[in-house]
Amino acid sequence: MQFYPEERVALFIDGANLYATARTLGFDIDYKRLYNLFAGECRLVRAFYYTALVEDQEYSPIRPLIDWLDYNGYSMITKPTKEFTDSMGRRKIKGNMDIELAVDMMEMADRLDHVVLFSGDGDFRSLIEAVQRRGVRVTVISSIRSSPPMIADELRRQADNFIDLGDLQTSVERQLPADHPRQRERQDRGGAASEAEAADLETIDEVEDEFEDS
Repeated sequence: MQFYPEERVALFIDGANLYATARTLGFDIDYKRLYNLFAGECRLVRAFYYTALVEDQEYSPIRPLIDWLDYNGYSMITKPTKEFTDSMGRRKIKGNMDIELAVDMMEMADRLDHVVLFSGDGDFRSLIEAVQRRGVRVTVISSIRSSPPMIADELRRQADNFIDLGDLQTSVERQLPADHPRQRERQDRGGAASEAEAADLETIDEVEDEFEDS
């Protein structure tokens, strides 16, 4: 990673997008390891995490993770999801956090030297360009190892640096016990993620996946 010890850095994590990328690569994120990785490389000013919540659920499976992140160095930005019916009569849940992320990044830009965006969404290209005009260096973390790639080409070209999440796997992967059913499945399948895994998750996975494409 291209970081300097004295530069002021903030992380901007699109929760749904990061989850989708990690799942595609076949591993889960250990957020404590992720935080410590960057804190050890620079002056980590903030680590923002953006996610939407389904408010009408009696119990939200994402709540334990949100509470843990909130107590362990992350700045949590959440909002309730919106439910609507599309033109085909299908129930949809929308939980897009792009505006919140963009506003926070622009407000922080004058107090940062380096921004790290965890997303591959091409809609962020103009935001990255605007931040760069303020003299801020931008690193984007996503992946090109899937088919199709998880990052839009225009976003990757705009960034000053691109880091493939797969290259960080050994540093940020959540370690599962050898006898964990999902760990055994990965070993049997050569580390590939499966759709069945998403339904089994008890934290962010169950909720983030529901609206990652909204």
